[in-house]
Amino acid sequence: MGILAYLQRIGRSLMVPVAVLPAAAILLGIGYWIDPNGWGQNSIIAAFLIKSGGAIIENMPILFAIGVAYGMSKDKDGAAALSGLVGFLVVTTLLSPSSIALFNGIDTSVDGWQSQISPAFKKINNQFVGILVGIIAAELYNRFSSVELHKALAFFSGKRLVPIIVSIVMLLVSAVLYFIWPSIYDALVAFGKYIKDLGSIGAGIYGFFNRLLIPVGLHHALNSVFWFDVAGINDIPTFLGGQKSIDDGLATIGITGRYQAGFFPIMMFGLPGAALAMYHTAKKGNKDKTASIMLAASFAAFFTGVTEPLEFAFMFVAPLLYVIHAILTGISLFIAATMQWIAGFGFSAGLIDMLLSSRNPLAVHWYMLILQGLVFFVVYYVVFRFVIVKFNLKTPGREDDETVTTNSQDSQSGLAISDASQLAQEYLFVVGGKENLTNIDSCITRLRLSVNDSDLIDEQAAKALGAMAVIKLGKTGVQIVVGQQAEKIADQMKKLV
Repeated sequence: MGILAYLQRIGRSLMVPVAVLPAAAILLGIGYWIDPNGWGQNSIIAAFLIKSGGAIIENMPILFAIGVAYGMSKDKDGAAALSGLVGFLVVTTLLSPSSIALFNGIDTSVDGWQSQISPAFKKINNQFVGILVGIIAAELYNRFSSVELHKALAFFSGKRLVPIIVSIVMLLVSAVLYFIWPSIYDALVAFGKYIKDLGSIGAGIYGFFNRLLIPVGLHHALNSVFWFDVAGINDIPTFLGGQKSIDDGLATIGITGRYQAGFFPIMMFGLPGAALAMYHTAKKGNKDKTASIMLAASFAAFFTGVTEPLEFAFMFVAPLLYVIHAILTGISLFIAATMQWIAGFGFSAGLIDMLLSSRNPLAVHWYMLILQGLVFFVVYYVVFRFVIVKFNLKTPGREDDETVTTNSQDSQSGLAISDASQLAQEYLFVVGGKENLTNIDSCITRLRLSVNDSDLIDEQAAKALGAMAVIKLGKTGVQIVVGQQAEKIADQMKKLV
């Protein structure tokens, strides 16, 4: 497997722990609606909800270890998740300040003993270590989960063996981290401080690269630096912590949330404006079909912040538009950060998350993001329409007339097939049959496949089934953007294979 395909697997596995954030956002959001200033002191119901949401936020590192181990395992088995948990507990216990003090002969009964411990070990419980442990646990699971031991030790064979091996390996990992973690930590903190020192410009740069990395699925790795506690920024958990984050000195009003706020105008307004431009520039005979696609994608972007169906509609057929989209996203984050118009999210920057965060004490002039969004709706519409017409870009509805042929006997059109099991059979044929598949996975909108030969993929047949794009990552990695049925189709494909 190529390095890009492997990084893709890591990026996809990060979605497993991130998927629990909406639960925290809803609990905390409703809690703040009830008691925005008292943080539950004025309402037992608010306290109940806020504490429940906080339980998720405060344990994100361990959720990353479990989620990444599970997400990168070959068969998504619970034993892999357990191995991630075991590994994380071993590493964070061995490298905790009290353990480091014991190893170094520091007397913990003396006041101020912690000042003799490197700050790196005081922050060992973080998402970076969780991701690292999860990757190692998954690789060990994939390698040893089928090992059979001698009859005398048969009980510990197979999947039961993996947590034992993981716990042993993590002793070695901890020994290595004992020497190199302080340097890694210092580098990450330096990077975080550099971005913070750039202020609004740093937020804009992040927004630009966030969109630019989406085609290869590596934006999740970038997001983890800014959204979680990898480089000391921790934007999402700190924002969702609200009043508690303020009381604990972790949050600054007007600053916390700057790496989230600028996405709201883009996802809720800008991309729907682009969709309207693509509809208006579609050929007359294709307007109805284009309208149905753009309306559904715009609805998802506005309400939930899920933008991939819209972005993949023009990402590969008109790369110029996508670069413009990335630039406008960076500008939006820069403006929101400069003006300190702040709102945050637990899932994505849609209307639901905006409403949930609106009474969070860290949300500042959040309603101005709506005004900014209306401006970006016009900007996206005008720019996209001009560029599409000027350069005759083949956006949806403007494709050259051609007859799409497919060897599949059953698929007339992806729109005619709604059953996931039937689509799974069709996509199996598209990718060259089950003999060509070595791994099947998915994220929110994509089938993420490992194959023996990506040249066997029938891109035209995939698009005839309704796929928005086919992305080949070298000889063995393929992504097929199929929309929000991706997980169901992947599950059915696994059953067939």
